Amino acid sequence: MASSLIKSSSSSLKRLTTMITSSSSSIVKSPIYPCPYTTRQKKQANYSTSSAAHHENRRAKSEEDEEHTEVASEGISRPLSEILKQLNKKVPDKLIRVRSDDGFSMNYIPWHIVNRIMNLYAPEWTGEVRSITYSPDGKSVSVVYRVTLHGTDAEISRESTGTVSVDDKGYGDPVQKAEAMAFRRACARLGLGLHLYHEDML
Repeated sequence: MASSLIKSSSSSLKRLTTMITSSSSSIVKSPIYPCPYTTRQKKQANYSTSSAAHHENRRAKSEEDEEHTEVASEGISRPLSEILKQLNKKVPDKLIRVRSDDGFSMNYIPWHIVNRIMNLYAPEWTGEVRSITYSPDGKSVSVVYRVTLHGTDAEISRESTGTVSVDDKGYGDPVQKAEAMAFRRACARLGLGLHLYHEDML
């Protein structure tokens, strides 16, 4: 009887030992997961760093944009004397065109080039058609055009007239061509291309 109890106890002890060993083995082999709290802290830290870098980049870009805006604004508004000095410079020969009128050749600057030069040196200039008048016989039309320069210290205006025949076969309608002529001449009175009107005297 005692012997069977010993055997039974021994057998139970072996099974218990096997279970403990098996449990220890499964514990060793089970994966180790990171602590959720530590992982959350790392994510928050990374987010905070990324957010700070993003805000810093936005602030730097904003300062850069403001700097460019200030530079551009400084180039637009200038004293009137500086604007007139730029407009009175000689226009490069490559921008000048030649046309014939009643057998005479004359140099001129196309109106769209005059417009671009005005936008470059006097971007705040304004222009307006003052009047459009047809001759009594209806054979010609005249346009009076005014150009005004706006400087930081003063402004100045000049007017001129352009007249063309209504039978002119060139491109554009008569009023359009008369306006372009008056515009060029008004700009010349401010110095732009003025040298073309007295080249023989230079």
